[in-house]
Amino acid sequence: MTNPALLRQVADWIADDPDAGDAAQLQALLTAAQAGDQSALAELGDRFAGPLAFGTAGLRGPLRAGPNGMNTAVVRRAAAGLAAQLTASGHAGGIVVIGYDGRHGSRSFAEDSAAILAAAGFDARLLPRLLPTPVLAFAVNHFGAVAGVMVTASHNPPQDNGYKVYAGDGAQIVPPMDAEIEAAIRAVESVRAIRLASGYQVLDESVVDAYVAAVAKLVRPDSPRELDVVHTALHGVGAPVVRAVFAAAGFGAPSEVGEQAEPDPDFSTVSFPNPEEPGAMDLALALAGREQADLIIANDPDADRCAVGVRFPAVGDRPAGWRMLRGDELGVLLADWLLRSGVRGTYATTIVSSSMLSAMAARQGMGFAETLTGFKWISRAAPDLVYGYEEALGYAVAPRLVRDKDGISAALLVAELAASLKADGSSIPHRLAELAASYGLHATSQLSWRVTDLAVITEAMSRLRTAPPGQLLGRPVEVTDLAPEADVLILRFAGGRVVVRPSGTEPKCKAYLELVIPVPDGETATDAEGLLAVVGSAERRAEAELAQLGAEIARAAGMA
Repeated sequence: MTNPALLRQVADWIADDPDAGDAAQLQALLTAAQAGDQSALAELGDRFAGPLAFGTAGLRGPLRAGPNGMNTAVVRRAAAGLAAQLTASGHAGGIVVIGYDGRHGSRSFAEDSAAILAAAGFDARLLPRLLPTPVLAFAVNHFGAVAGVMVTASHNPPQDNGYKVYAGDGAQIVPPMDAEIEAAIRAVESVRAIRLASGYQVLDESVVDAYVAAVAKLVRPDSPRELDVVHTALHGVGAPVVRAVFAAAGFGAPSEVGEQAEPDPDFSTVSFPNPEEPGAMDLALALAGREQADLIIANDPDADRCAVGVRFPAVGDRPAGWRMLRGDELGVLLADWLLRSGVRGTYATTIVSSSMLSAMAARQGMGFAETLTGFKWISRAAPDLVYGYEEALGYAVAPRLVRDKDGISAALLVAELAASLKADGSSIPHRLAELAASYGLHATSQLSWRVTDLAVITEAMSRLRTAPPGQLLGRPVEVTDLAPEADVLILRFAGGRVVVRPSGTEPKCKAYLELVIPVPDGETATDAEGLLAVVGSAERRAEAELAQLGAEIARAAGMA
């Protein structure tokens, strides 16, 4: 059984597709579907189910022909739509900076975008080579641009690519700009009719040099620099800029995980190029063990996120060993370092991150803001924002410099923190224990349910809305529903909370768990070993309760 309307839509798309390879790919599926091949018909149905929608500040999806994928036709429509929206909003002729990472298709998508924007009368400027997303975000403000485009799928699987758009303030776009661009894209009648011009500028290395110099100045000139660091770029584009920043700041060159140092669009050593995914950090952990390093730093492929690993000492029945820090742990460590360095202003995080930052800001007399998930909101949390983070390894340690998460400046500041603690005879694990003793142990965890059918996520959210659990961990629950503003449920109970939401970038449903457990004897511990033992006891209690909490929320969501 065929679908005549779908087949006509496919044929029309093929006739207008400027990429011969994509057109041939669709033609092969169309021919098979016309001959009765139901799998080909289903594949076309998926590819033409609808256009990619602007989600987290732009487009993201699988590399494949058709409107529901990342390909030349879709990218050209996006660039033309962006040009039309900018013109309509009074920015005609302004500067637009375009960057790209090392994924399949990224460079050609970026060059097409620059050519289309140039043809539309804009001063289009293409970054000189494969570069991290933070360099593009920096360049928007550096050049006084009206917009920026970064072609990247960040930490998504190898088969994906994406198109991230920045507004003229250097932050990721938010409503209504995203909806206006999407409407302008829909108004494009023919891809083949979109004009391209060669009059765009390919920038030189001076923009990279300016970023490196600015980031290097974030650390104090008199702070310690003695530190042995292992770094992995996870097959992304971050390694050269990380090395340059560390050198400019006076740190020794990190030891690179050689197998992952160069850009590789197939991400050959990892299942998912995401530091949070199981196995992604195995090579870095092994190298750190061999070299007896002080610190592991990992960036995701476009280097806007930062993960950190440290060696924890033996405590009780737990042996010494390396562990990657949770996003919230690094988030409060960086905030603590900035607070102790006298950085004044508003500190911000999201509704799914640890509540410890709120307590820290209040005690220090600083402003605090809590936003929906995503740096497009964090970066606009307050006019005097000096720090923002989200638990998904995103940190803005200098939002006036880069108005987005920046895994490279975060890496430099955590190196400064670690080196300073080392010089004082302390360590990151010990500082975490001191914070727990002072503010209570804020234990966080996350459940992530990856699905193939998005209807499963819809059903889970519906179950929690219509029949939320009356108790969690035996404590009465108060439910806050953020719909229609956001598809988010918050379940609060004495000493803890659970936040449940669909992922904005992947087919996942996520539950964020937090428990706040007092450490009554922490501040009276007489030495570092005693403090670690007291906090370790609270951590063991938290682990057991988080596991129980996770099981309870999974059952309530129908995901057990």
